[in-house]
Amino acid sequence: QVQLVESGGGLVQAGGSLRLSCAGSGGTFSVYSMGWFRQAPGKEREFVAAIDRSGANTYYADTAKGRFTISRDNAKNTMYLQMNTLKPEDTAVYYCAADPKTSQVVIGQPGYWGQGTQVTVSS
Repeated sequence: QVQLVESGGGLVQAGGSLRLSCAGSGGTFSVYSMGWFRQAPGKEREFVAAIDRSGANTYYADTAKGRFTISRDNAKNTMYLQMNTLKPEDTAVYYCAADPKTSQVVIGQPGYWGQGTQVTVSS
């Protein structure tokens, strides 16, 4: 069973960048497909991006395409989300997630979740 811990959130001005990290422990990291989700105040949690076990295939929500990049380093048991050209509407708690099946991550039903990290984008 994998445990996930996010880091890298914070306050940034619109147009700025942040890189989120998600560190996995307690399991074999490379057997899990991974993903990022976010939840803004008063809204449902939404899919942001996903990456398969090897990192060869990535998937993005339309809101993330062209601005966010998901990646992973299995040797470091860590996944990343590079976020560029941030907008105030990107403000949310960002969660990382894991599941042996990529499909489960993409449809928003992964087996494992992190505790979340706050990202606030000021205008």
